[in-house]
Amino acid sequence: MAFEEKRAWIMALVAVAGYAAYVMVVLGRADGDPLADVSYAGPLLATVAAAIVASIALNIVVSIVSPEGANEKDQRDREIHRLGEYIGQSFVIVGGVAALAMALADWDQFWIANVIYLCFVLSAVVGSVAKIVAYRRGFQSW
Repeated sequence: MAFEEKRAWIMALVAVAGYAAYVMVVLGRADGDPLADVSYAGPLLATVAAAIVASIALNIVVSIVSPEGANEKDQRDREIHRLGEYIGQSFVIVGGVAALAMALADWDQFWIANVIYLCFVLSAVVGSVAKIVAYRRGFQSW
């Protein structure tokens, strides 16, 4: 497995785990109350920070355990990375537009923050899946 593919797996798994932890904490805090009344900022910031730290730590561990190719990228790796980023970034745009529309419609801050976070997670997961598929099945360069 190419090292960059390992990095894509790490990003996808960490993003899913972090978001799942966040959702469980927020739903646990709701306890029957409306979700918009839940204190969400602390868990959101904590899970984002934990995901960043976990991703860095896991990349370091993988580099130590299997160092072959850790510092090498060929043209194929660069093209796959670019493809995955283009695909994933579309969700950042969707999240930004959705948050803008929600703010203009005067929605609660809870929903705006959560749609932005969800789109960041979808960006990471979909971009990583695109990279993994490209490594596993190949891809057509433009």
